[in-house]
Amino acid sequence: MRNAATAGIATELARNLDGNVRFDDYTRHLYSTDASMYRVLPAGVVFPRHAEDVATTVRMCAEAGVAVLPRGAGTSHCGQTVGDAVALDFSKHMNRILELDPENLLARVQPGLVQDELNLAAGAHGLFFAPDTSTSNRATLGGMIGNNSCGSRSARYGMTIDHVERLEVVLSDGTPASLGTGGPSTSDDLLGRIHRGLPNIVDSARPGLAEQSRQFWRRAGGYRLDRLAEGPFDLAKFVVGSEGTLVTVTEALVRLTPKPRATVMVVGHFDSTSACIAGTDAAMRTGAAGIEMVDNFILDLARRSPEHRHLFGALEGDPRALMFAEFYGDTVEEARAGAAELVAAWHSEGHGYATRLASTDSELAPLRALRKSGLGLLMAAGNSTERSVAFVEDTAVPPEHLAEYTTRFAEILDDHGLRAGFYGHASAGCLHVRPFMDLTRPDQVATMREVAEEVCDLALSYGGVNSSEHGDGYARSEFNRKIFGDTVYEAMREVKALFDPAGIMNPGKIVDAPPMTDNLREPTIPVAAPVETHFDFTRYGGMRGEAERCQRIGACRKPETSGGAMCPSFMATRDEEHSTRGRANALVLALSEPDPKAALGSERLADVLDLCLECKACQHECPMSVDMATLKSEALAHHHEQHGTDLRSRIFGATRRLYRLGAAAAPLSNLLARPRPVRALMQRIAGIDSRRPLPLFRRDDLVRWNRSRPATPTAPGVAPGERGEVVFLADSFTSHTEPDIGRAAIRLLEHAGWQVRVESGVCCARPQISKGLLPRAKAVAAKLVDELAPEAERGVPIVGCEPSCVSTLRDEHPKLLGDSRVAASASLVEDLLLEALEDGTLKPRPGPAKTLFHSHCHQKAVLGTTSSARLLGHLSAVDVLDAGCCGMAGSFGFETEHYELSMSIGGQRLFPAIERATEATVAATGVSCRQQVAHGTGREAKHPVELLHDALFG
Repeated sequence: MRNAATAGIATELARNLDGNVRFDDYTRHLYSTDASMYRVLPAGVVFPRHAEDVATTVRMCAEAGVAVLPRGAGTSHCGQTVGDAVALDFSKHMNRILELDPENLLARVQPGLVQDELNLAAGAHGLFFAPDTSTSNRATLGGMIGNNSCGSRSARYGMTIDHVERLEVVLSDGTPASLGTGGPSTSDDLLGRIHRGLPNIVDSARPGLAEQSRQFWRRAGGYRLDRLAEGPFDLAKFVVGSEGTLVTVTEALVRLTPKPRATVMVVGHFDSTSACIAGTDAAMRTGAAGIEMVDNFILDLARRSPEHRHLFGALEGDPRALMFAEFYGDTVEEARAGAAELVAAWHSEGHGYATRLASTDSELAPLRALRKSGLGLLMAAGNSTERSVAFVEDTAVPPEHLAEYTTRFAEILDDHGLRAGFYGHASAGCLHVRPFMDLTRPDQVATMREVAEEVCDLALSYGGVNSSEHGDGYARSEFNRKIFGDTVYEAMREVKALFDPAGIMNPGKIVDAPPMTDNLREPTIPVAAPVETHFDFTRYGGMRGEAERCQRIGACRKPETSGGAMCPSFMATRDEEHSTRGRANALVLALSEPDPKAALGSERLADVLDLCLECKACQHECPMSVDMATLKSEALAHHHEQHGTDLRSRIFGATRRLYRLGAAAAPLSNLLARPRPVRALMQRIAGIDSRRPLPLFRRDDLVRWNRSRPATPTAPGVAPGERGEVVFLADSFTSHTEPDIGRAAIRLLEHAGWQVRVESGVCCARPQISKGLLPRAKAVAAKLVDELAPEAERGVPIVGCEPSCVSTLRDEHPKLLGDSRVAASASLVEDLLLEALEDGTLKPRPGPAKTLFHSHCHQKAVLGTTSSARLLGHLSAVDVLDAGCCGMAGSFGFETEHYELSMSIGGQRLFPAIERATEATVAATGVSCRQQVAHGTGREAKHPVELLHDALFG
């Protein structure tokens, strides 16, 4: 609960910092959770711009007696990054590489830098940061230092502690300090007292450290007194893994490692988990650098996953477990020799029934993605009551004991009636295990504690560790006295008191922790009050249930350099509230209020949702497939009900009517809308930005052309209509502003032997859905379904050129209407044209030498891009861009307050990719994408059907 000290510190921080300061309820809620099972409201959040902001924050908090808590991506599994404190989010501003020194294998970085961004820059010099986390596309270096992270290659490359050379930090009194192997020992400031006091603490702990030295090396828990005892006296390495409880890191000098020049992966197929683990010794003996295993529980989830199930076609038989062993070398032949040695060893020793080798990037990438997918697959496998819970997933034992340990671990779970998947780092003796539990039930909470205690004892009995990768946090700190013994534990308490006399540095972690069952998220969430919604959210227990599917793992927080399209506004702003996770969290807060309907009308909630482009990428790329586009649309509808509908929403919601009128009045409508005074008036009254070019209406639109068009000659040997009937959905854009696309599509369909009926009298309701005009959207969508359902029920395909319209039929209509009659019949026109290309009916001449293809976000998320890309492949060499969202997103890019962000998103990857490919033809399926490409690059983008039409008839 906030008190006078907290209220006062908020005002003082806002007055004294260059960075942002937010203490509002929504921001506090967004930072009350991380990827763990815990929830604690912070006092507020600071987004520091530089080290001076950090020092000022810590100093002022220390003076006010308010705790501080450093945070990166908030992907911690154990609750390290939640607490009753002022949270410092380094990921927004302090996220740069300050210096890259490839000659000396060093990088100087800020704590908010994402690991993949460092690896991208270092990779240009043949280097990388060796600790390989599965969350490398959003994990920050500060978080990795705080947790002493590692990953799949730790058996060869060690942990983060082994790659940190020097740290710039802020001490608990707010003074900056530089930590390394040297430093003052005589000064009377806090740093001097630390230098003088630590050797005495180490000496007092030596008997216990000697006992601890027999524990397995892969340890990420506690304070590293063992490192100081072994020498040298390196404070930088000592504070690695301290979870922000001793210092706050503002800069790090880290060591880089030469990248392997060649990699060959052996994928071993096994009939059981135990058989797979039994193959570990041979993999280690033959020199594999990384050895990962995935059990059948995970594989079954992957088989059902659209993202991964295609991989199983390349596997042999029906494996019940897979092992991925990577071999490195200066050449592929050298790496392949190591791989061949493992294959021979497995064969001679009777391990597994098949192997597969992969060596090229295209072969390795999907296999690595499958290997890293365990967490997301497990999180997605939960339901409204049970979820996979991280509390025993991080134990590790010497690999020679792993098989027996895993068997006994599974028996503990069976004894308590729990199910879980096993996956992880066999070479490091660490398998991640996340049992499915319902923590809203007190008996399940009690069971969780019992299992945690039994597993901890089991790991220790094999000389293992309780925290091997993800640190202690709230989940495991309670057990540290048992793990380290009284002598070492008391020494760690002395360390905490020496570094942090006032106890303000992320309290409750590592030492003096609350019980692991305190601060659990699930029991603190009120029972959801019913909310009547336009969309059907009953599958997940209502609208809040849909939002609560977000498990906070932060996959939506990847930077633009990591690929994919989720989440474009976060990529541009690096702001938590503009991530899918942030928006889902905000909706959970609103829908947990006593009057959730009123809370949905909150202006602060509207601000959080405002920058969602409704691109639907989260529906495809989020492991839980959180449908933020639909959630935003529903929330907008409730906002309109309470506050009325603004003029701009009404204008864009009436797109079809306005486009029809614009085409009827063209070219006069084009002339009248373009003068500067008119554009300035449109901007002032409706917020339509004057910098954004307006579409040109065509008087010779598709509707007029279709009334009097001549019949299209069919391909040789093809009778008119022999392929059957097809309905062509004439959307607003291909009807009234880009009719050449619609004409091309219709002519191609008829040439291939389809009998085409053009449907121009109904609308998909995409404009109304996007703007939250859901009562109107429902009526418009119902009219379309009533019109087309008889044909759909006869098996007549319904095709369109605009992905956002076709995806609306497939995705939103069933949820809005509860009617799927048309959805199953809706597809892109490319799907039908590809059939005719591949059976030889359509025989186009060669098209452009090279085509750069950018697909619409809704196409990626709902419809798939394969048919469009393969169609283009019949014409030319195709480069399918991974350039994210174009940033236009229908009306979003037209709106004054969004224009700059829209252009920023396009400028991240899409514009540069097009500008580099000066000789290539640009193809884009979405009208918004084509508008954005033209405005941002000056290049014309063609729809794929136009290029095919030109190759046949041009």
